[in-house]
Amino acid sequence: MVVPTYNEKDRLADLARALFDAAAASRLALELVIVDDNSPDGTGAIADELAKTYRIHVIHRAGKLGLGTAVVAGFGVASAEVVGVMDADFSHPPEGIARLYGVLLESKADAVVGSRYIPGGRVENWPAGRRLLSKLACLLAWPLTPVRDATSGFFLIRREVATGAQIAAGGFKICLELLLRSPVRSVAEVPYVFVDRTTGQSKMSLREAMGYLTQLRQLYVLRFVGSAQGRSVRYTRQG
Repeated sequence: MVVPTYNEKDRLADLARALFDAAAASRLALELVIVDDNSPDGTGAIADELAKTYRIHVIHRAGKLGLGTAVVAGFGVASAEVVGVMDADFSHPPEGIARLYGVLLESKADAVVGSRYIPGGRVENWPAGRRLLSKLACLLAWPLTPVRDATSGFFLIRREVATGAQIAAGGFKICLELLLRSPVRSVAEVPYVFVDRTTGQSKMSLREAMGYLTQLRQLYVLRFVGSAQGRSVRYTRQG
């Protein structure tokens, strides 16, 4: 699992412990890749200490270079056949990885996306305005992919599919980027409960929102004019 970080010192150790405990309970061999963008709060140093205890690879980057490039960097050093992404703030449940992985194997899909917006999924602790913006972002992406939560930051993808994808977006929506720019032929969507962070600061900003609109424009051209034109994707939804 790739976990991009920026100023996440407060809960990173708890997350690592929870991830490896959940993996052990499900008999999964977990490899954690922490990609830190030179956090001024010392997150990178904490990650280095955790790597002495757990199976963790730490990538230190020079500054805030964007979530998308952080994920690609993490995929580049991962050794597993299946790679994934989640946030460092416990908004994505560590125990949910086993469910995503099980669906990936059972459905033989190229990717499995954790979804807030299919039956069984939901969002907790978000104000109404944030919920509205999130659903609007997903609505704008619906013509591009059958996935209902295409802006999800919690997903698994087969490494052979993700490797070599030419990612153009440095912003938040790396899942959508991979669904369009990698040769994904089948995708499953699994519900989960998103719980907003209780510590730290959200990475969402006006700059990220504007970057998403630019990303959408590029992906619409790719989907309806460029190399992704006419590509069909088999979609399944898990309850």
